[in-house]
Amino acid sequence: MFQKIDLHKLLFLDIETVPEKANFDQLSDTEKELFAAKTQYQRSEDQSPASFYEKAGIWAEFGKIVCISVGYFNQNPTDREFRVKSFFGGEKELLIEFKNLLESHFSQPAHLLCAHNGKEFDFPYIARRMIIQGIDLPAKLNLFNKKPWEVPHLDTMHLWRFGDFKHYTSLSLMAHVLGIPTPKDDIDGSQVARVYYEEKNIDRIVVYCEKDVITIAQVVLRLRNATLLEEAEIIHV
Repeated sequence: MFQKIDLHKLLFLDIETVPEKANFDQLSDTEKELFAAKTQYQRSEDQSPASFYEKAGIWAEFGKIVCISVGYFNQNPTDREFRVKSFFGGEKELLIEFKNLLESHFSQPAHLLCAHNGKEFDFPYIARRMIIQGIDLPAKLNLFNKKPWEVPHLDTMHLWRFGDFKHYTSLSLMAHVLGIPTPKDDIDGSQVARVYYEEKNIDRIVVYCEKDVITIAQVVLRLRNATLLEEAEIIHV
């Protein structure tokens, strides 16, 4: 099955998100009430909405995207090359740039977006933030009236489930068991907001996001029993 996937038709991607405001106190009274209601079943009984706000980035209603990294294989069958590119900065601007990439280079029916846990996180999160920012959805994210087999998304976590829909495997664990170097050698997702708001180091976040994209591509190669990418084959553009 995995051998039937055309690598040249895949756009690998990962996103990094943070709370939309630096801290809970910056929310309006209405936003504070809505956040408390949204998280009431996630918080422990003794945990306040303010102390839980550091996790706000996982919800598109209370978070924002600070980086989208993508990767794709070149079209030259004799020279394997994996190109990696990132969009970062103001959220609306980076979303528009990402949309332009989809519509100019990955708009054909055979093109698929590929992410780890993308069907439950990355793809819907991007779509929701585009709507919030007043951006028309590109075809690859507009799933209205599509049948399940028409959805142009590939999810490496779903591939690893093999029909076991209760099974969750992190990208780090999947990389480890498949013999792929870990992408979590600097920061992890729980530290992104601190690096963004306190260190103000977007470059560090971009590097982290790009490592995840490369790892997702490596996972697909391993599922195909293909040779992993070497450092010289990865081009940052």
